[in-house]
Amino acid sequence: MKKRVGDVRRAGALIAAVAVVGTVAGPPAQARAADGEALPPYAFDSTAQRVPGAASSSDARPLEAGRTYRDTLGKDGKAYYRVVLDGKRNTYVSVVAVPKPGSKVDYGDGFKVSIQDNSGTECGHQQARFSSAQYARPLAAYARRIVNPEGSGCQQPGNYYVLVERATNAGSDPADWELEIRHLSEPLLKKAGPTDLPEAWPSATPPPLTGEPKPRQGGAGVYDAASLTQGEWRADIRPGQTLFYRVPLDWGQQFFATAELGSSAKGDDYVSNALVLSLDNPALGHVADETVGYSGKQATLALGPQRPVAHENRTSYNEATSGMRFAGWYYLSATLSPELAAEYGDGPVPLTLRVNVLNAAKAGPGYDGDPGPFAVTPDDRRTAEKGSSGAQAAEEAERGDAMRLVATAGIGTGTVLLLGLGAWTLIARRAAA
Repeated sequence: MKKRVGDVRRAGALIAAVAVVGTVAGPPAQARAADGEALPPYAFDSTAQRVPGAASSSDARPLEAGRTYRDTLGKDGKAYYRVVLDGKRNTYVSVVAVPKPGSKVDYGDGFKVSIQDNSGTECGHQQARFSSAQYARPLAAYARRIVNPEGSGCQQPGNYYVLVERATNAGSDPADWELEIRHLSEPLLKKAGPTDLPEAWPSATPPPLTGEPKPRQGGAGVYDAASLTQGEWRADIRPGQTLFYRVPLDWGQQFFATAELGSSAKGDDYVSNALVLSLDNPALGHVADETVGYSGKQATLALGPQRPVAHENRTSYNEATSGMRFAGWYYLSATLSPELAAEYGDGPVPLTLRVNVLNAAKAGPGYDGDPGPFAVTPDDRRTAEKGSSGAQAAEEAERGDAMRLVATAGIGTGTVLLLGLGAWTLIARRAAA
């Protein structure tokens, strides 16, 4: 007798779930490199699918909403991708560009990501450059297509094209950059909300946090960024290394962050732009960044202040204000200049992050559908308290699903056994009679 495909799949799922029950899984170990060892590579999303960017829009491959992709981009290269859009959701396509660690980059090196309609009209774009911190590190930027019933361009449903363009100055390393591409969509509002930004907003820096910092080593990419809540956090960062963190920010909440490099007894030479602290929003659109120099003494930089998270922020032409446009996980990245190795050695430098999240969460703007990543859930808050990364949270959710499958299967099997035992007892009694 042939087994049905559905039965086989359910059996396989049950076996996998039972295997999960017998496994005690802990969080993945953090990479801890000693002096002289290679830095941990960028941690790409393990679910990302390879997609080759096309030289022409006519050959562009599709990007599906909610998916992550990977590609490479050469010197002064251009890559086209295709997205199919309707008039019911806003669209964001982000790119994290990852140059080869230690490669030479210049002030103007970087990339631009844009969304265009089928007539070549640009719907939205963002550029990312290394600027004054001229050393290789991951850069993030996004393009957006916003549905506006009163607008005239980029409003028709159909094919749109994502274009990623790299700029490389003479003398910079021409090696390919790795790309991590995400396509996210955001529902529209049930009814129009406020569009005017308040002229006055709380921009004063909050009182400094004091106390004993808690250890929290950052991740090696967006995918495994370590979660933070308000507080002081201690990590070690090596020259040329980038650490990734994420903080849940709900509607109405305001974010402040400072980074402090600890002192060193190994030298006193001044290194300009020694530390870069960067903030990106839940769609990985760049919000703001700051740098600070280092001369062996403790050095601190402040990121902010940023406006409270609000839907109407998107009406601003200021990139930092516009970036604080939705609730969700905001990403912090800290990069230490590789130039420090010459004077201070290749060993880790103490890094302290101080994070302030002000204001109680407000009600959302009233999305006409599931907000997806543009919300803060109770699970997100628990994840932040535990310090789990996005990768760990996904694994924990999968284990939870597996345990529920085991519980359901266990209840079903027990019920069948009880029914079978009852039927056997009834037959035996009738036979005896």
